[in-house]
Amino acid sequence: GFPLYQVIAESNGGRVIEYPLLPERNWEVDTQAMDRLVTPRTRAIVVNNPSNPCGSLFSDENLLAILAVASKHRVPVITDEIYGSMTFSGHTFTPIAILAAKSGCGVPVLTIGGLAKMFVVPGWRVGWILIHDPTGVLRDLRQGLLNLSQLVLGATTLVQAALPKVLVRRSPSKFGASGGGVEPAGASSVHPDDTELRMQEFERTYVGALEEAARFASKKLGTIPGLSIIEPRGAMYMMVQVHPEMFEGIADDRQFAGLLLQEEAVFVLPGTCFGAPNFFRVVFTAPEGKLAEAFDRIDAFCRSHLLEDAGTPKKKAKLTAGAASPTTSGKAASAVPSTRKFSVQP
Repeated sequence: GFPLYQVIAESNGGRVIEYPLLPERNWEVDTQAMDRLVTPRTRAIVVNNPSNPCGSLFSDENLLAILAVASKHRVPVITDEIYGSMTFSGHTFTPIAILAAKSGCGVPVLTIGGLAKMFVVPGWRVGWILIHDPTGVLRDLRQGLLNLSQLVLGATTLVQAALPKVLVRRSPSKFGASGGGVEPAGASSVHPDDTELRMQEFERTYVGALEEAARFASKKLGTIPGLSIIEPRGAMYMMVQVHPEMFEGIADDRQFAGLLLQEEAVFVLPGTCFGAPNFFRVVFTAPEGKLAEAFDRIDAFCRSHLLEDAGTPKKKAKLTAGAASPTTSGKAASAVPSTRKFSVQP
Protein backbone atom coordinates (compact mmCIF):
# COMPACT_ATOMS: atom_id res chain seq x y z
CA GLY A 1 0.00 0.00 0.00
CA PHE A 2 0.90 3.66 -0.21
CA PRO A 3 3.73 4.28 2.32
CA LEU A 4 2.49 7.77 3.20
CA TYR A 5 -0.26 6.23 5.36
CA GLN A 6 2.39 4.91 7.74
CA VAL A 7 4.30 8.19 7.75
CA ILE A 8 1.17 10.16 8.66
CA ALA A 9 0.11 7.72 11.39
CA GLU A 10 3.52 7.54 13.02
CA SER A 11 4.11 11.29 12.82
CA ASN A 12 0.96 11.72 14.89
CA GLY A 13 1.99 9.19 17.51
CA GLY A 14 0.17 6.21 16.05
CA ARG A 15 1.41 2.71 15.37
CA VAL A 16 0.75 0.73 12.22
CA ILE A 17 -0.16 -2.94 11.93
CA GLU A 18 -0.02 -4.30 8.39
CA TYR A 19 -2.57 -6.80 7.17
CA PRO A 20 -1.79 -9.25 4.35
CA LEU A 21 -3.05 -9.24 0.78
CA LEU A 22 -3.29 -12.29 -1.45
CA PRO A 23 -1.51 -11.81 -4.81
CA GLU A 24 -2.87 -15.11 -6.15
CA ARG A 25 -6.36 -13.62 -5.67
CA ASN A 26 -5.57 -10.32 -7.39
CA TRP A 27 -4.40 -8.74 -4.14
CA GLU A 28 -7.64 -9.15 -2.22
CA VAL A 29 -7.51 -8.68 1.56
CA ASP A 30 -7.01 -11.71 3.76
CA THR A 31 -9.88 -10.76 6.05
CA GLN A 32 -9.35 -13.72 8.39
CA ALA A 33 -5.83 -12.47 9.08
CA MET A 34 -7.16 -8.91 9.39
CA ASP A 35 -9.64 -10.06 12.03
CA ARG A 36 -6.86 -11.65 14.08
CA LEU A 37 -4.73 -8.49 13.91
CA VAL A 38 -7.32 -6.14 15.41
CA THR A 39 -6.61 -5.22 19.02
CA PRO A 40 -8.52 -3.14 21.60
CA ARG A 41 -6.19 -0.26 20.70
CA THR A 42 -7.07 -0.31 16.98
CA ARG A 43 -8.63 2.99 15.95
CA ALA A 44 -9.40 2.44 12.25
CA ILE A 45 -8.96 0.15 9.27
CA VAL A 46 -7.34 1.84 6.26
CA VAL A 47 -8.30 0.64 2.77
CA ASN A 48 -6.89 1.78 -0.58
CA ASN A 49 -9.23 0.81 -3.44
CA PRO A 50 -8.40 0.81 -6.35
CA SER A 51 -4.84 0.31 -5.29
CA ASN A 52 -1.57 2.09 -5.56
CA PRO A 53 0.77 0.19 -6.05
CA CYS A 54 -1.08 -2.96 -7.10
CA GLY A 55 -3.59 -1.64 -9.65
CA SER A 56 -6.07 -4.02 -8.02
CA LEU A 57 -9.77 -3.63 -7.32
CA PHE A 58 -11.47 -5.26 -4.35
CA SER A 59 -14.65 -7.20 -5.07
CA ASP A 60 -17.89 -6.31 -3.32
CA GLU A 61 -17.61 -9.57 -1.40
CA ASN A 62 -14.16 -8.68 -0.15
CA LEU A 63 -15.28 -5.18 0.85
CA LEU A 64 -18.27 -6.60 2.73
CA ALA A 65 -15.93 -8.96 4.56
CA ILE A 66 -13.80 -5.95 5.58
CA LEU A 67 -16.94 -4.22 6.84
CA ALA A 68 -17.82 -7.35 8.82
CA VAL A 69 -14.45 -7.17 10.58
CA ALA A 70 -14.92 -3.47 11.29
CA SER A 71 -18.44 -4.07 12.61
CA LYS A 72 -17.31 -6.93 14.84
CA HIS A 73 -14.59 -4.81 16.44
CA ARG A 74 -16.53 -1.53 16.33
CA VAL A 75 -13.92 0.47 14.43
CA PRO A 76 -14.42 2.88 11.50
CA VAL A 77 -13.02 2.44 8.00
CA ILE A 78 -10.85 5.08 6.33
CA THR A 79 -10.90 4.47 2.59
CA ASP A 80 -8.72 6.12 -0.06
CA GLU A 81 -10.77 5.97 -3.27
CA ILE A 82 -8.97 8.57 -5.34
CA TYR A 83 -8.71 6.07 -8.23
CA GLY A 84 -12.38 5.11 -8.03
CA SER A 85 -13.21 6.44 -11.49
CA MET A 86 -10.27 4.68 -13.11
CA THR A 87 -11.36 1.04 -13.45
CA PHE A 88 -11.07 -1.11 -16.54
CA SER A 89 -13.59 -3.02 -18.66
CA GLY A 90 -15.31 -5.89 -16.90
CA HIS A 91 -14.54 -4.53 -13.43
CA THR A 92 -16.91 -2.34 -11.43
CA PHE A 93 -15.83 -0.10 -8.59
CA THR A 94 -18.20 0.12 -5.63
CA PRO A 95 -17.52 2.69 -2.88
CA ILE A 96 -17.34 0.90 0.45
CA ALA A 97 -19.60 3.57 2.00
CA ILE A 98 -22.41 2.50 -0.36
CA LEU A 99 -21.98 -1.12 0.71
CA ALA A 100 -21.97 -0.04 4.36
CA ALA A 101 -25.22 1.87 3.85
CA LYS A 102 -26.95 -0.92 1.92
CA SER A 103 -25.88 -3.63 4.33
CA GLY A 104 -27.02 -1.67 7.39
CA CYS A 105 -23.88 -2.71 9.25
CA GLY A 106 -23.57 0.70 10.92
CA VAL A 107 -19.83 1.00 10.26
CA PRO A 108 -18.71 4.64 9.93
CA VAL A 109 -16.71 5.32 6.77
CA LEU A 110 -14.45 8.24 5.92
CA THR A 111 -13.97 8.36 2.13
CA ILE A 112 -11.00 10.27 0.73
CA GLY A 113 -11.14 11.53 -2.86
CA GLY A 114 -9.63 14.19 -5.06
CA LEU A 115 -9.23 15.65 -8.53
CA ALA A 116 -5.53 14.98 -9.10
CA LYS A 117 -5.84 11.48 -10.54
CA MET A 118 -9.22 11.52 -12.27
CA PHE A 119 -8.51 14.75 -14.16
CA VAL A 120 -4.69 14.60 -14.31
CA VAL A 121 -4.25 17.87 -12.38
CA PRO A 122 -1.85 17.08 -9.52
CA GLY A 123 -0.92 20.73 -9.09
CA TRP A 124 -4.47 21.72 -8.20
CA ARG A 125 -4.18 20.09 -4.75
CA VAL A 126 -7.91 19.56 -4.31
CA GLY A 127 -9.24 16.73 -2.18
CA TRP A 128 -12.11 15.98 0.17
CA ILE A 129 -13.33 13.65 2.88
CA LEU A 130 -16.90 12.34 2.74
CA ILE A 131 -18.44 11.14 6.00
CA HIS A 132 -20.81 8.17 6.26
CA ASP A 133 -21.86 8.14 9.90
CA PRO A 134 -25.27 6.50 10.35
CA THR A 135 -25.10 6.38 14.15
CA GLY A 136 -23.47 9.76 14.77
CA VAL A 137 -20.35 8.41 16.46
CA LEU A 138 -18.12 10.71 14.40
CA ARG A 139 -19.94 13.93 15.32
CA ASP A 140 -16.91 15.31 17.16
CA LEU A 141 -14.66 14.46 14.23
CA ARG A 142 -16.47 16.86 11.90
CA GLN A 143 -15.19 19.91 13.77
CA GLY A 144 -11.69 18.48 13.74
CA LEU A 145 -11.82 18.01 9.98
CA LEU A 146 -13.09 21.56 9.57
CA ASN A 147 -10.25 22.87 11.73
CA LEU A 148 -7.75 20.86 9.67
CA SER A 149 -9.10 22.28 6.40
CA GLN A 150 -8.54 25.79 7.75
CA LEU A 151 -5.03 25.01 8.96
CA VAL A 152 -3.56 23.37 5.85
CA LEU A 153 -2.97 25.62 2.83
CA GLY A 154 -4.49 24.03 -0.25
CA ALA A 155 -6.34 24.85 -3.42
CA THR A 156 -6.73 28.37 -4.79
CA THR A 157 -10.10 30.10 -4.85
CA LEU A 158 -10.26 29.70 -8.63
CA VAL A 159 -9.87 25.93 -8.43
CA GLN A 160 -12.43 25.64 -5.63
CA ALA A 161 -14.89 27.67 -7.69
CA ALA A 162 -14.66 25.04 -10.46
CA LEU A 163 -15.70 22.19 -8.17
CA PRO A 164 -19.51 22.56 -8.51
CA LYS A 165 -19.17 21.98 -12.25
CA VAL A 166 -16.78 19.08 -11.79
CA LEU A 167 -18.66 17.26 -9.04
CA VAL A 168 -21.91 16.78 -10.89
CA ARG A 169 -24.16 13.80 -10.30
CA ARG A 170 -23.74 10.98 -12.79
CA SER A 171 -26.17 8.10 -13.15
CA PRO A 172 -24.93 5.48 -13.63
CA SER A 173 -21.43 6.41 -12.53
CA LYS A 174 -18.07 4.93 -11.75
CA PHE A 175 -17.20 7.93 -9.60
CA GLY A 176 -19.57 7.02 -6.76
CA ALA A 177 -18.58 8.25 -3.34
CA SER A 178 -15.10 9.13 -4.51
CA GLY A 179 -16.34 12.22 -6.30
CA GLY A 180 -19.03 12.00 -8.97
CA GLY A 181 -21.85 11.25 -6.57
CA VAL A 182 -21.66 14.72 -5.06
CA GLU A 183 -24.47 17.09 -5.99
CA PRO A 184 -23.65 20.78 -6.51
CA ALA A 185 -24.96 23.11 -3.83
CA GLY A 186 -28.42 24.47 -4.58
CA ALA A 187 -29.15 21.91 -7.31
CA SER A 188 -32.08 19.63 -6.57
CA SER A 189 -31.88 17.91 -9.94
CA VAL A 190 -28.92 17.84 -12.28
CA HIS A 191 -29.50 16.98 -15.93
CA PRO A 192 -26.74 16.21 -18.38
CA ASP A 193 -25.45 19.37 -20.03
CA ASP A 194 -22.56 20.07 -22.36
CA THR A 195 -20.07 20.29 -19.49
CA GLU A 196 -21.07 16.95 -18.04
CA LEU A 197 -21.10 15.24 -21.42
CA ARG A 198 -17.62 16.54 -22.17
CA MET A 199 -16.36 15.32 -18.80
CA GLN A 200 -17.87 11.89 -19.43
CA GLU A 201 -16.16 11.75 -22.82
CA PHE A 202 -12.87 12.77 -21.19
CA GLU A 203 -13.30 10.00 -18.63
CA ARG A 204 -13.89 7.39 -21.34
CA THR A 205 -10.87 8.55 -23.34
CA TYR A 206 -8.58 8.83 -20.33
CA VAL A 207 -9.49 5.52 -18.72
CA GLY A 208 -9.50 3.84 -22.12
CA ALA A 209 -5.91 4.98 -22.71
CA LEU A 210 -4.88 3.66 -19.30
CA GLU A 211 -6.58 0.33 -19.95
CA GLU A 212 -4.83 -0.02 -23.32
CA ALA A 213 -1.50 0.76 -21.66
CA ALA A 214 -2.22 -1.83 -18.94
CA ARG A 215 -2.92 -4.48 -21.56
CA PHE A 216 0.27 -3.59 -23.41
CA ALA A 217 2.34 -3.75 -20.22
CA SER A 218 0.80 -7.08 -19.21
CA LYS A 219 1.45 -8.57 -22.65
CA LYS A 220 5.08 -7.44 -22.82
CA LEU A 221 6.05 -8.21 -19.23
CA GLY A 222 4.17 -11.51 -19.26
CA THR A 223 6.63 -12.98 -21.77
CA ILE A 224 9.77 -12.18 -19.79
CA PRO A 225 11.38 -15.19 -18.07
CA GLY A 226 11.78 -14.91 -14.31
CA LEU A 227 8.81 -12.57 -13.90
CA SER A 228 5.13 -13.16 -13.15
CA ILE A 229 2.44 -10.59 -13.73
CA ILE A 230 -0.81 -9.80 -11.96
CA GLU A 231 -2.93 -7.93 -14.47
CA PRO A 232 -4.21 -4.58 -13.14
CA ARG A 233 -7.90 -3.82 -12.93
CA GLY A 234 -7.65 -0.07 -12.49
CA ALA A 235 -5.50 2.97 -11.68
CA MET A 236 -2.12 3.34 -13.44
CA TYR A 237 0.08 0.80 -11.70
CA MET A 238 0.86 -2.89 -11.68
CA MET A 239 2.99 -5.14 -9.52
CA VAL A 240 5.31 -7.66 -11.15
CA GLN A 241 6.69 -10.60 -9.23
CA VAL A 242 10.42 -11.35 -9.39
CA HIS A 243 11.64 -14.94 -8.94
CA PRO A 244 15.21 -14.53 -7.59
CA GLU A 245 15.77 -18.30 -7.69
CA MET A 246 15.72 -18.08 -11.51
CA PHE A 247 18.50 -15.49 -11.70
CA GLU A 248 22.21 -15.51 -11.06
CA GLY A 249 23.49 -12.82 -8.72
CA ILE A 250 20.05 -11.40 -7.85
CA ALA A 251 18.96 -12.02 -4.27
CA ASP A 252 15.77 -9.95 -4.04
CA ASP A 253 13.67 -7.16 -5.54
CA ARG A 254 15.97 -4.42 -4.29
CA GLN A 255 19.00 -5.90 -5.97
CA PHE A 256 16.92 -6.53 -9.12
CA ALA A 257 15.85 -2.87 -9.28
CA GLY A 258 19.36 -1.56 -8.53
CA LEU A 259 21.07 -3.66 -11.20
CA LEU A 260 18.32 -2.91 -13.72
CA LEU A 261 18.89 0.81 -13.24
CA GLN A 262 22.66 0.42 -13.42
CA GLU A 263 22.77 -1.84 -16.48
CA GLU A 264 19.73 -0.77 -18.52
CA ALA A 265 18.86 2.71 -17.18
CA VAL A 266 15.32 1.57 -16.35
CA PHE A 267 13.90 2.54 -12.96
CA VAL A 268 11.28 0.44 -11.18
CA LEU A 269 10.28 0.77 -7.55
CA PRO A 270 11.09 -2.31 -5.42
CA GLY A 271 8.05 -3.92 -3.82
CA THR A 272 9.84 -3.78 -0.47
CA CYS A 273 8.98 -0.07 -0.45
CA PHE A 274 5.33 -1.11 -0.19
CA GLY A 275 5.76 -4.09 2.12
CA ALA A 276 5.71 -6.57 -0.80
CA PRO A 277 9.18 -8.14 -1.15
CA ASN A 278 10.18 -9.70 -4.46
CA PHE A 279 7.77 -7.58 -6.46
CA PHE A 280 8.35 -4.31 -8.29
CA ARG A 281 5.94 -1.56 -9.30
CA VAL A 282 5.46 -0.38 -12.86
CA VAL A 283 3.73 2.90 -13.79
CA PHE A 284 2.38 2.57 -17.34
CA THR A 285 1.47 6.20 -18.12
CA ALA A 286 4.40 6.85 -20.48
CA PRO A 287 3.87 6.81 -24.28
CA GLU A 288 3.72 3.32 -25.75
CA GLY A 289 7.05 3.74 -27.55
CA LYS A 290 8.83 4.57 -24.30
CA LEU A 291 7.11 1.69 -22.52
CA ALA A 292 8.12 -0.71 -25.28
CA GLU A 293 11.75 0.36 -25.02
CA ALA A 294 11.70 0.02 -21.23
CA PHE A 295 10.10 -3.44 -21.37
CA ASP A 296 12.59 -4.58 -24.02
CA ARG A 297 15.41 -3.48 -21.75
CA ILE A 298 13.87 -5.34 -18.81
CA ASP A 299 13.61 -8.42 -21.05
CA ALA A 300 17.27 -8.15 -22.07
CA PHE A 301 18.30 -7.65 -18.44
CA CYS A 302 16.39 -10.71 -17.23
CA ARG A 303 17.74 -12.92 -20.00
CA SER A 304 21.29 -11.80 -19.30
CA HIS A 305 20.98 -12.86 -15.65
CA LEU A 306 18.84 -15.97 -16.18
CA LEU A 307 20.22 -19.26 -14.92
CA GLU A 308 20.83 -21.79 -17.68
CA ASP A 309 18.09 -24.17 -16.49
CA ALA A 310 15.57 -21.45 -15.53
CA GLY A 311 13.78 -21.07 -18.87
CA THR A 312 11.60 -24.15 -18.66
CA PRO A 313 7.83 -23.75 -19.22
CA LYS A 314 7.16 -24.84 -15.65
CA LYS A 315 9.24 -22.04 -14.17
CA LYS A 316 7.90 -19.46 -16.61
CA ALA A 317 4.28 -20.02 -15.56
CA LYS A 318 2.30 -17.08 -14.29
CA LEU A 319 1.24 -16.71 -10.69
CA THR A 320 -1.86 -18.86 -10.17
CA ALA A 321 -4.31 -19.54 -7.37
CA GLY A 322 -2.55 -21.19 -4.48
CA ALA A 323 0.89 -20.11 -5.66
CA ALA A 324 3.27 -18.99 -2.97
CA SER A 325 5.01 -15.63 -3.00
CA PRO A 326 8.71 -15.76 -2.13
CA THR A 327 9.87 -13.69 0.79
CA THR A 328 13.24 -12.08 1.38
CA SER A 329 14.23 -15.05 3.53
CA GLY A 330 13.74 -17.39 0.60
CA LYS A 331 10.93 -19.26 2.30
CA ALA A 332 7.51 -19.49 0.68
CA ALA A 333 4.53 -17.58 1.97
CA SER A 334 0.97 -17.66 0.70
CA ALA A 335 0.43 -13.95 1.22
CA VAL A 336 2.46 -10.80 0.83
CA PRO A 337 2.02 -8.15 3.54
CA SER A 338 1.06 -4.72 2.30
CA THR A 339 0.85 -1.32 3.89
CA ARG A 340 -2.92 -1.10 3.71
CA LYS A 341 -3.06 -0.75 7.41
CA PHE A 342 -4.72 -0.35 10.70
CA SER A 343 -3.85 3.01 12.20
CA VAL A 344 -3.41 2.37 15.91
CA GLN A 345 -3.15 4.94 18.65
CA PRO A 346 -0.48 4.42 21.32
